Amino acid sequence: MKNSNLYLVSLVLVAILGGLLFGYDTAVISGAEKGLEAFFLTATDFQYDKVIHGITSSSALIGCVIGGAVSGICASRMGRRNSLRLASVLFFLSALGSYCPEFLFFEKGQPNLNLLIVFNLYRVLGGIGVGLASAVCPMYIAEIAPSEIRGKLVSCNQFAIIFGMLVVYFVNYLIKGDHLNPIVLQDSVTGIYSVDVVNSDPWSISTGWRYMFGSEAFPAALFGFLLFFVPKTPRYLVMEGNDSKAMQVLERINGVQRAKQIFAEIKSVTTEKTEKLFTYGVAVIVIGILLSVFQQAIGINAVLYYAPRIFESVSNGGDGMMQTVIMGVVNITFTLVAIFTVEKLGRKPLLIIGSIGMAVGAFGVAACDQVSWLQGMPAIINVIVYSAAFMMSWGPITWVLIAEIFPNTIRGKAVAIAVAFQWIFNYLVSSTFPALYDFSPFFSYSLYGIICIVAAFFVWKWVPETKGKTLEDMNKLWLDRKNNK
Repeated sequence: MKNSNLYLVSLVLVAILGGLLFGYDTAVISGAEKGLEAFFLTATDFQYDKVIHGITSSSALIGCVIGGAVSGICASRMGRRNSLRLASVLFFLSALGSYCPEFLFFEKGQPNLNLLIVFNLYRVLGGIGVGLASAVCPMYIAEIAPSEIRGKLVSCNQFAIIFGMLVVYFVNYLIKGDHLNPIVLQDSVTGIYSVDVVNSDPWSISTGWRYMFGSEAFPAALFGFLLFFVPKTPRYLVMEGNDSKAMQVLERINGVQRAKQIFAEIKSVTTEKTEKLFTYGVAVIVIGILLSVFQQAIGINAVLYYAPRIFESVSNGGDGMMQTVIMGVVNITFTLVAIFTVEKLGRKPLLIIGSIGMAVGAFGVAACDQVSWLQGMPAIINVIVYSAAFMMSWGPITWVLIAEIFPNTIRGKAVAIAVAFQWIFNYLVSSTFPALYDFSPFFSYSLYGIICIVAAFFVWKWVPETKGKTLEDMNKLWLDRKNNK
């Protein structure tokens, strides 16, 4: 049997739909949050304030932590494919529930505290799906991909994440159309926020945000449907004891001769379904966790989630949503840079170059604040430099490394721990950024710039280069490190 590139590509395309939904679900809030805030500000049984709005805007991230934490259990017990099927169901239910949280229990269009709680539960449900997909999609791709193009294919998952964000920016922009964002007022004496119901567009308050959340149901349904046509990964099939099926999949992807070699390598290191987490030492787990922590601590998601508000303030009231779409196009372009260079330059050089580029952008924004250029083109350019540097480095390459560096028999558990830390720090950064930005743009961006420099040093000193290595090579690499201490 000859290898089939078309078969491999089709499997990767289905898997990265999970990445697209990851990006879609986490970024949909950027266009919907103003209408959502106005809707709940009209509630009469409680006072909806900025703290509650920050929690509501970030509630999906709580689910992401849960999803990331349980992804290892799901991947090990259900398998990679069935874990993705579960994620698709969660995406679908969350989209419909966020579109109409009143379903069955509440009167539509009447905001109250109980409805807010239910809405947040639906967003948490979608977040669990994101957490699962964020861990399992790269794992699935890494376990089916030939080693010589594995980095490129896993990087495609990051492309899908950013493409999902870009798609939802466009979808939100089209749904919004000519409608204006609601006008939110703050009482100068009490500090309490309220909606200017008379002068605000009622459609934006009652309906627009619903369509934005509900639009995710369509790609979620497509993802779930297509997952019925993909196999389990060969490495998971071997761990299940299904050698014949594993060999069939390997032959379709790699050809008979190469499949026999890969199969022998998998069998040589997969003597049991799982091993203890620290079988290969503490270093591999710590490095995986720190890769995840630095990916978030450098502050990128604070920019992505609050992009429209940032650009509106930076451009002095301009069209923040359209500028966010433009940034999305830039992000896509630089993610492609990573995809086409990761197998040539390697993982470490891209991470170090990206860290330095992000530091330049972050310190540039901080400098603009100091010289009162924050509301102008220099600040916008620096924000885009900051984001573009991330997209060619820490965005895709972190997922590549997390999918690669862990040995087969601990991969499920180790990836789950790394991804859980990633979402914890995602939540911390996203929830603290508005307060930091209000306190001082100079301080917040300077802090992110310093973290970028520390991240570059961490990569240079401790992260191994995995370019061209098989997943089975990781067993030997970490055992050698452990034994040479």
